Amino acid sequence: MKKLLLISCLFVLMLCGNSAFSQTQINPSDVSTSVPELANFHSIIAPMWHKAYPAKDINTLKGYVPQIKANMVKMNNAKLAGILREKEAAWKNELAKFNVTAENYYKACEANDEAAILLAAEKFHSAYEAMNRVVKPFVKEMDVFHQTLYVIYHKSYTEKNYTEIANGMDNLIAQADAITKYPQDKLVKRLKDNTPKFYTIAGELHASTVTLKEVLNGTDVKKKDAAIEKVHTLYQKLESVFE
Repeated sequence: MKKLLLISCLFVLMLCGNSAFSQTQINPSDVSTSVPELANFHSIIAPMWHKAYPAKDINTLKGYVPQIKANMVKMNNAKLAGILREKEAAWKNELAKFNVTAENYYKACEANDEAAILLAAEKFHSAYEAMNRVVKPFVKEMDVFHQTLYVIYHKSYTEKNYTEIANGMDNLIAQADAITKYPQDKLVKRLKDNTPKFYTIAGELHASTVTLKEVLNGTDVKKKDAAIEKVHTLYQKLESVFE
C-alpha cells in the first residue's frame, strides 16, 4: 500500500513538473523571423530578376502579373510572428510601397511599354528586397541572439523568472560574442561608413550581457530589471544601424 502511494505521489509530482515547465515554453513559430507569404514570393522574384529581366524577356515579365496579383493578396493578409511585433510599423510602411510598385508593374505591362516594364520590374525587385530587410537581420548572428532574447524578454522576464534567465546566460553571452566577430569585409558592403558604429554597439551589447549575468546572481530585483532592459535596448539600437 505504501509503495503504491509513493508511486502515485511521484506521478503527480511529475505531472506538476511538466505543467510548470510547459508554462515557460514558447511556440517555435513565435521566434521565427520568416514570413511564409514573403518567402513564397521568391519563387516569382528569382526567375523574374535573374532570367527574364536581364534577357529583357518582356512576354515572360508580363506573364508574371497573375502570379504577382495572387501573391500580393496573401502578402496583404500576412501576420507577423511574435518576435517581429516591433517590426509591425516598418512592415506596414514597406508593404504600402510594395503595393504601389506592384500596381505600377501591372500598368506598365498593360500598356505594353518595354522600357516601363523593365523599370517597373527593377523597382518591384527593390521593394521586395526592402520587405526582406524589415524582417531579416543582415547579420544572421543577430537573428540567433534575438530569438533567445525574445524568449527572455517576453516570457521569462514577464513572469519574473530570473532563475530561468540566469540559466541561459552563458548561451546568450556566446551569441552576443559571435555578433562582435562578424567579418568586417562583409559588413562594410552594407553599412559602409556606419561599420564602426556597428562594432561599437555590438561591443556594448556583449558587455551588457555579461553584466546581466553578474546582476542576476544578486538579489536586487530593480537592478535585474534594469540590466535586462539595457540588453533589450542595446539590441534595438544595433538593429537601427541597418535602417
